[in-house]
Amino acid sequence: MSGTSSSAARPSTTSTFSSLRIPNYRRYFTGQGISLVGTWMQMTAQAWLVLTLTHSPTALGLVTALQTLPVLLLGPYGGVIADRSDKLRLMTVLQAIMGVQALLLGLLTVFHVVRFWEICVLAVFLGVNNAFENSPRQSFIREMVGVDQLRNAITLNSVTVNAARAVGPGIGGLLIAGVGVGICFLLNAASFVAVVASLLLMDRGQLRPSPPAPRAKGQLREGLRYAMQTRQIIVPLGMMGLVGLLAYEFQVSLPVLAQRTFHGGSEVYGFMTASMGVGAAVGGLITARLARTGIRSMVLASLGFGVTILLTAYAPNLWVVYVAMLFAGWASVSFISIGNSTIQLAARPEMRGRVISLWQVAFQGTTPIGGPLVGWIIAVSDPRTGLAVGGVACLVAALGAVLYVRPGRSTPTAPPGSTPPTAPTVEQPPVQQPG
Repeated sequence: MSGTSSSAARPSTTSTFSSLRIPNYRRYFTGQGISLVGTWMQMTAQAWLVLTLTHSPTALGLVTALQTLPVLLLGPYGGVIADRSDKLRLMTVLQAIMGVQALLLGLLTVFHVVRFWEICVLAVFLGVNNAFENSPRQSFIREMVGVDQLRNAITLNSVTVNAARAVGPGIGGLLIAGVGVGICFLLNAASFVAVVASLLLMDRGQLRPSPPAPRAKGQLREGLRYAMQTRQIIVPLGMMGLVGLLAYEFQVSLPVLAQRTFHGGSEVYGFMTASMGVGAAVGGLITARLARTGIRSMVLASLGFGVTILLTAYAPNLWVVYVAMLFAGWASVSFISIGNSTIQLAARPEMRGRVISLWQVAFQGTTPIGGPLVGWIIAVSDPRTGLAVGGVACLVAALGAVLYVRPGRSTPTAPPGSTPPTAPTVEQPPVQQPG
């Protein structure tokens, strides 16, 4: 795979926190960090609330599916909108709407009137918002930092997500046990103030915006064809599709593993998720410094992710689970950040939103199928088996990528004008806008 990977490619500086020297990204990073802690608190609280109301892992999978089904159905259109729009303005509006959703769920829960169908409706509401917010948020990173710092910024962004995963579920578990589920939703609603403020304070003169794509017929099909014909895009998308389908269903498998296998409460589930977050945060900093991209690096991360999930699934006690999930977190953030960086560096600027939308469909949009499927597997067998299926999926994805790019195999040729990851295009410096 040496001819198909840019694993050795490095940015001009390999400082672990080099992208944070850019003021706009520093503002964005801070706002996202605060908001994501609230997001992980809400995810923990929502999973526990559904399990408490229904006592059904299938219902838990259904809510997860409803929240991610809009990403599957509408995500590609979200990418088209992102390529046509002012990404900063679009993100600001959509982030504010997400805060409203958290507030509504919190008020229903605090006043003890929440019903399962209401959780389902609000999950769909959030999913529609995510379908249109994911693409501009992901592609906006390049507009803040440029090509040279893209790998580092994407990895640090993943570190932020997983550092929040380490803090948010732990706090959420303690709050659930101490003051109730509803407070987690209300605190998440308040956390969106930080991220909206960070976006409003952006210095537009320092951004590197991509020219908006003109409105035209067939732009969605054009994006799909482009991705299918570019190996450095289609291989990561295929790997993420399989891994996202079965491995990233922790919100379904871990609560049941904590409750039924280890006979624990919400705090055990919180510590499981937090352990994975700590591993992702620490391992992500190492990944940020290495700044590796390409298919080879993604294959190695997928292998590591699969092995650590299997170790977690068949761990004899909670201490082994916590240790295994530390390494699963590291492999997880490496897999995501390497794949995201690889496809962004391979995509032409006017295609970036559509390519990122396909990445989000592969990552989150597969959950409407994978969530209920893993829930069903757990229902007919046990939580360990449901978790192990995800580990096997990671190993199969790695093997499939190796076979796809093996020497002598005929592979698609990138369309004219695409940007290979090893030689990114040089972007113009930001244009200072008048006063």
